[in-house]
Amino acid sequence: MKHPAAAGSAPDALVAQRLQTFATLLLHWNRRINLIARGDAPLVWERHIDDSAQLAPLLPPRGGIVDLGSGAGFPGLVLSIVTGRHADLIEADQRKCAFLRTAARACAADVLVHAVRAEAAELPPAAVVTARGFAPVRALLPIAARLLAPDGVALLLKGRSAEEELTAARGEWHMHAERFPSRTSPGATILRISEIRRAAAVS
Repeated sequence: MKHPAAAGSAPDALVAQRLQTFATLLLHWNRRINLIARGDAPLVWERHIDDSAQLAPLLPPRGGIVDLGSGAGFPGLVLSIVTGRHADLIEADQRKCAFLRTAARACAADVLVHAVRAEAAELPPAAVVTARGFAPVRALLPIAARLLAPDGVALLLKGRSAEEELTAARGEWHMHAERFPSRTSPGATILRISEIRRAAAVS
């Protein structure tokens, strides 16, 4: 299964080669542990890899990535491969952590895998926190606020419930939320949230 992005300049070709390595390894491991739904295997590029990679243009111009609930590496590991940036991957499942470490080595990705629950992660302030299918916005914001630098942003891949989740969170949080339509999933939304503050802390 080759991805059409394999052609192009040398850097692009290298990234495409590493993504192909990642996809092959993912499908191999998926026979033993549940990384993605079995029915998603033929759609691994569109539904998972491309879906994650579309966040790259929305990243801040510099700084590392903290990815919450990395699972099979979406979006954090994919973004590290695509951009060359450092990523801290937070994943509580030990088997998935083993896959992430193996895939990171195979793809020469600059990542550290942390086998810990996101709520317990202790890391330096990050430029960006990412998450995909991890938790509702209301549950994500306390974690993101704790891990982000003062000018950091959260990039969240969300489905059709994005607006409902934002509404539910606004009672407790002040934030600046931007919305971008997903290029890979009709009806899905990318939320880019900054200026995250507890509502009670704002006069």
